[in-house]
Amino acid sequence: MKSNCYSLNELAQIVNGHTIGDGNVQVSGLASLEYAQAQQISFVNGEKYLDKAIQSKAGALIVTATLKDQLVHHQQFIVVDNPYLAFAQLTHHFERKFKLRGIEHTAQIADSAIIADNVYIGHFVVIGEHCVIGENTVIQSHVRLDDAVEIGQDSLIESHVFITAAAKLGDRVRIHANTVIGGEGFGFAPYQGQWHRIAQLGSVRIGNNVRIGSNCSIDRGALEDTIIEDGVILDNLVQIAHNVKVGANTAMAAKCGVAGSTTIGKNCIFAGAVGVVGHINICDNVTITGMSMVTKNILQPGSYSSGTAMSETAQWKKTVVRLRQLADVPLTKMVKQLDHMQARIESLETNFKLRK
Repeated sequence: MKSNCYSLNELAQIVNGHTIGDGNVQVSGLASLEYAQAQQISFVNGEKYLDKAIQSKAGALIVTATLKDQLVHHQQFIVVDNPYLAFAQLTHHFERKFKLRGIEHTAQIADSAIIADNVYIGHFVVIGEHCVIGENTVIQSHVRLDDAVEIGQDSLIESHVFITAAAKLGDRVRIHANTVIGGEGFGFAPYQGQWHRIAQLGSVRIGNNVRIGSNCSIDRGALEDTIIEDGVILDNLVQIAHNVKVGANTAMAAKCGVAGSTTIGKNCIFAGAVGVVGHINICDNVTITGMSMVTKNILQPGSYSSGTAMSETAQWKKTVVRLRQLADVPLTKMVKQLDHMQARIESLETNFKLRK
């Protein structure tokens, strides 16, 4: 399938920018600065990319007004305040849309299910009793929806997704392949050396405009529901345990794991492989750097880190030895040594002043 083709003026109108150069130039696609060709458009997201932009063969560039003045060798521009946002907006116009509609003959749909007229239900999909599928939603092959699952409008459920526990999904939700929504939470009561399973009775509620990557698990609540609010984006391989609440517009990169009954605020960012213990609260506007372990409440917005940064192995080993040696020194002894050092410094400063 051939990509759509737009004039530079049309693209500028889409992103609320203005054209400099020949607005009738035709653009057939997007590309990075390194690989763009004369029929393609690229974007310059800051001065650190100027050298690549100067060498780029792109037929047009999306830039700020300041950057445009530094790119004298190019002639076709779309000038905007935020080139990266403009690029994101244009990707939707060059994206290949899934246009099939209808229900494949191998799908199994319960008679009580309510299915909008303009959906697509792929091969070997199983839809249980009393499910609801909203308009313009695409459900790809081998998806299973257990009883009473609801999915809103304009959503995409990719192949081999399993949604259970009467989960309720809002509009414009994208769930990528092999993800499980509403699986049983990890709940067990220890007694006399054995683990006794706790039946999970809650559900999952997912808001609008949520994106969930491949191979994620979002567990149903034990009693109340697990909640993913509007605008949340989850990368691949993310685990959300039972009764977790994730606030609106929070983002989690790959391999993050959140233990049960933790509440995460709005507009948070978790970098890759962040771990969060259960039963804690994290306020709005918190950033957690990669591979950090969150073990207590975070009540003030800001950036938080844990662990040690990478270094050469020999240096890292020395650091670990020093940390162990430091841990073996009693705190009271360290305080006394610091006090003694401070007194010595003050004494030396006094003697130095007297000599002057």
